[in-house]
Amino acid sequence: MTRPPTGPAGRLPAPTPAPAQLPPAGLPGLDPAWSRLVTAPETALQQAPGRADGVPAADGTPPIERTWHVLDTGPALAARGVTPVGTLLCVHGNPTWSYLWRDLASATLAAATLAAADADDGPGAWRVVAVDQLEMGFSERTGTHRTLRRRVRDLGDLTDALGLDGRVVTVGHDWGGVVSLGWAVDHADALAGVVLLDTAVHQPQDRPIPLPLRLALGALAPSTVATPAFLETTLALAHPPLPDDVKDAYRAPYRTPARRAGIGAFVADIPVGPAHPSAAELDRVAAGVRSLDVPALVLWGPRDPVFGEAHLGDLLARLPQAQVHRFEGAGHLVAEDVDVAGAVTTWLADRRPPGPELATVTRDRATAATGTRTADAAEARAPLWRRLDDLADDDSTALVEMAPPTGDGVRTIPWRLLARRVRELAAGLHAAGVRRGDRVSLLVPPGADLTATLYACLRIGAVVVVADAGLGARGLTRAVRGARPTVVVGERKGLAAARALGWPGRRVSTTTLPSTTAALLGVELSLPDLVDLGIGTDLPPEPAPDDVAAILFTSGSTGPAKGVAYTHAQLSAMRDALAAQYGLGVGTGLVAGFAPFALLGPALGCRSVTPDMDVTAPRTLTARAVAAAAEAATVDLAGPTAVFLSPAAVANVVATAGDLTGDDERALGRVGLLLSAGAPVGEALLAAVGDLLPGAVPRTPYGMTEGLLLTDVTLEEIRAAGSGGAAGGVCVGRPAAGVTVRISALDADGRATGPLDATPGVTGEVVVAAAHVKDHYDRLWLTDRESRRGTPDGDGPRGPGDGHDALDGVAPGARWHRTGDVGHLDAEGRLWVEGRLAHVLLTADGPVTPVGPEQRAQSVPGVRRAGVVGVGPRGTQQVVVVVETEPGARRPSLATPALTAAVRAAVGPAVAAVLVVPDLPTDVRHNSKVDRTRVAAWAEGVLAGGRLGRP
Repeated sequence: MTRPPTGPAGRLPAPTPAPAQLPPAGLPGLDPAWSRLVTAPETALQQAPGRADGVPAADGTPPIERTWHVLDTGPALAARGVTPVGTLLCVHGNPTWSYLWRDLASATLAAATLAAADADDGPGAWRVVAVDQLEMGFSERTGTHRTLRRRVRDLGDLTDALGLDGRVVTVGHDWGGVVSLGWAVDHADALAGVVLLDTAVHQPQDRPIPLPLRLALGALAPSTVATPAFLETTLALAHPPLPDDVKDAYRAPYRTPARRAGIGAFVADIPVGPAHPSAAELDRVAAGVRSLDVPALVLWGPRDPVFGEAHLGDLLARLPQAQVHRFEGAGHLVAEDVDVAGAVTTWLADRRPPGPELATVTRDRATAATGTRTADAAEARAPLWRRLDDLADDDSTALVEMAPPTGDGVRTIPWRLLARRVRELAAGLHAAGVRRGDRVSLLVPPGADLTATLYACLRIGAVVVVADAGLGARGLTRAVRGARPTVVVGERKGLAAARALGWPGRRVSTTTLPSTTAALLGVELSLPDLVDLGIGTDLPPEPAPDDVAAILFTSGSTGPAKGVAYTHAQLSAMRDALAAQYGLGVGTGLVAGFAPFALLGPALGCRSVTPDMDVTAPRTLTARAVAAAAEAATVDLAGPTAVFLSPAAVANVVATAGDLTGDDERALGRVGLLLSAGAPVGEALLAAVGDLLPGAVPRTPYGMTEGLLLTDVTLEEIRAAGSGGAAGGVCVGRPAAGVTVRISALDADGRATGPLDATPGVTGEVVVAAAHVKDHYDRLWLTDRESRRGTPDGDGPRGPGDGHDALDGVAPGARWHRTGDVGHLDAEGRLWVEGRLAHVLLTADGPVTPVGPEQRAQSVPGVRRAGVVGVGPRGTQQVVVVVETEPGARRPSLATPALTAAVRAAVGPAVAAVLVVPDLPTDVRHNSKVDRTRVAAWAEGVLAGGRLGRP
């Protein structure tokens, strides 16, 4: 009998032996035919520390036999005449049991049906062996406390008994992840892959054991054995809450204190320090994971109070080849919260090999996640900071801040100073320990400090993380924690938020703070400190073109903001695309009323001017502020000046035009190009702001965080294009140079399942390819996979007739991306955007895209803006139009019969209802895109008899 370990386990009651048994019938989702009892001889452990291999008992006595309960789909596969391609060895944590893997067993059997039918796109037939660890679930209660080392060897004993000797993918959750990884380290010759769900193999030295585990250790026996408190707390971590019958299924093996002894022993076996009996084994496993050169998948619930982003970061440092997906909103019981089974079978299908092994794995995670690059195209582009090097001795103006944070009036930065400051900061960051690949979160408003810090990070190969302050505290917290930066650079306000909200990373302030303030905010250094550190020191080698350069977060207008990863080559390609399309370069000016363009100004060699506005609220930009910025941008410049404004900013500029003076009008008259993008811009609004800039050509580029410039159209071209036909939509013009646009047609269910096509008049998802399209979504493998589905960059097997051979004319080094927008191409090759794929209405008459009906509703006199949404079950949704009126309504209401009739006449008789609101909710970044998801939920509630409040 194994001697109980000293320490916390010593406070547990002595375990009571009990035989293994089968689960009761009727547990939801669990097929009783999967359950079996397996007997395996227990191998004695060698006494040498740090070893998990077994040796026979020295006295020749027969080994102890242990009986396990396992879920095994092998017999079900055999009954179907299907030979599995490998085994998924699934190991639960504490206090769950093999029931955790029931959906995976079902999903793999469904996939086996495809395999039996000789389908080419399935994952093949995988056998699932999901164990109940000894002392847990319905396996034997051995009467012993089992250490981590013992559990790793136990699992090896079981797989020996089962004869699992090749093509095994381990699947582990919680402390079952550690045990499964221990098996993987010890059975590398049989290992084909690793799947992990919220787990850890090493506790960060600067962080305490997670609070739930500390609480359990503090009251070990009462919380884990004497009462079901630990079990119930774990079951309460599901999002949404588990159904009662599922909770009862998890409780089934743990009804009495005697049957919960293993739960307490498992908690007690958590190494809380180097002297713990299991510490050496955990260190051994943690070190061995680095040598696992097999495909890996990590599926994560960020709301987990036990395993946090630091644990995820440690896992990824040990498994850099891993593909990762963070399921926003999911928590510790991620397998219950989201479709983990679907993710695993998808991952297996993507790696379905033509031969006996999984696809070859590379240790370069970025390349593994995104495919082969065109190295020659990447090498040909100058790095983003090249203009700074070229203009390092130039005393002309590089940056102008019309309202710097110091409040000391206009701030002007010459190229010479900017180039020197970038070099000093780059050297200082490197001297402070920031290395290539480290992530640096920039919580700095647009201006000189942000620009210099960003280019300094790029120069040393650090990855800049930029999230819009308009996301709000909650959105920023989700973004920063998910990106897991090494360093956070910010002003006092941003650093205070980082401290209060627990954002990770070392702190660097933009200015020198009083010592007490710095200590309170956890600030180690300031930008002036970094400048001092960098003076006289050498810069490290330049990063490679294929290195990740930036993580830029989306607006969050269609769900949680996503981190969009760009390589250095792709950022350089973006610069080159803008320069070619708009003639921007040295000697030209740029008034940047939208932060991304302000950051690209120095890369283009433009003089960049940030106007006086609140960057988190574009509607705060006034006509006079634009005029002042235009004056600063055009003075002494021979080249043209461009003004870039978001649609919300455009609306307020037009609204405040009456405040312009004669000097303001003359300054605006010197502007040569007007750009507005980020959301559709109506012809009337574009024309109105164009009237304020009589020398400018109004243009509206179409793009997104994943590809800033995809198409472009002038006001004159918009007028010439007309209405866009029956489908309507916003004309966003022809593809920019080097951009390919295709449409994936919608099916009857509103899904974009059609091949990539350029046939005019076909409505579907807009799919683009360009060298300046994003590399991948950060730690969102499934999202990234979906964004490349059905394209030459997509995962999964290739076959004849997939249509990719018809995609001619794609630029070298181009990346494909499904935009999530729906629209169509016309006979002239112009793209018309009809809305978002997620907002397509599924009516009884088929899919309806929202923008066309919204445009027709907005043609009704008295309607200022409209949002068209679907109410009811998909497939029979009713069309509901929600409008803002002119003059504005004071409160939400049903539209008058006259307005309802007018809207129905314009949109069509299918309109079920018209509702009036004072203001339609919009996205956080541009303050202009109607939040149709929110409007739809509100309208559904109102029409179901709910309160008629504001949406």
